[in-house]
Amino acid sequence: GFELGFAMASPNALVCWEAQFGDFHNTAQCIIDQFISSGQAKWVRHNGIVLLLPHGMEGMGPEHSSARPERFLQMSNDDSDAYPFSEQFEVSQLYECNWIVVNCSTPANYFHVLRRQILLPFRKPLIVLTPKSLLRHPEAKSSFDEMVTGTTFQRVIPENGPAAQAPHEVKRVIFCTGKVYYDLVKERKNQDLEKQVAITRLEQISPFPFDLLKEELEKYPSADLVWCQEEHKNSGYYDYVKPRFRTIVNHTRPIWYVGREPAAAAATGNKNMHLVSLRRFLDTAFNLEAFEGKT
Repeated sequence: GFELGFAMASPNALVCWEAQFGDFHNTAQCIIDQFISSGQAKWVRHNGIVLLLPHGMEGMGPEHSSARPERFLQMSNDDSDAYPFSEQFEVSQLYECNWIVVNCSTPANYFHVLRRQILLPFRKPLIVLTPKSLLRHPEAKSSFDEMVTGTTFQRVIPENGPAAQAPHEVKRVIFCTGKVYYDLVKERKNQDLEKQVAITRLEQISPFPFDLLKEELEKYPSADLVWCQEEHKNSGYYDYVKPRFRTIVNHTRPIWYVGREPAAAAATGNKNMHLVSLRRFLDTAFNLEAFEGKT
């Protein structure tokens, strides 16, 4: 509540509230529901508060894993069934949304999204899902060349490896967000599928980057489309992204789910069960025959 008021009184300041773990925001749910998500719609008051919510299935148990991204996505006001058309697509989406939800997988993109937040000519709440393990992950790194003048926030980071060089030979495109990307890249290399499987990252989940994902989908016309997440099926992002992907392809191609099974708890408290479920969905993600015969 203090940070919300400070951000409203000082719109030119970058005001951040960080939870020790992402799911601790549940004690602020009334402020999020009544003020942050709907403040502009109810009172025409802009607010640029940033919520930094550590999030990621890292085997730390049900109370220290999930920032409950599904709750923020459910309260996002973009229409899943309407493809938005605009000359200035990115800015128009940001202006019309009630808040922005991101899960950055690189230091450069984390830098850029905070920089964009203060440079925008208007204010919107920013929800940042921040996996703690990426602070020390050897592959989660950026060059300073990605943060110099002329570089910007990437709403989507497309595949740029061997699969992108011969897109018509790609058999599967995996879309994901957050730290699960690094698990997928490691497994793809282990199985020697770098030419057959493309992996594309959504860095900004809401507002949904319809325009950039349309380009990606058209690039791989004959590939299976998979959404992979480390969260359980009834949480995370799947229920939000599925209808939007279907809108982009005009319901002509399915988007398959790969991830953990539905569960009442946000995560298991057993380290071994955590690793077993991770192994299970990675196997499915790279089983190129997993969805044959299904509609």
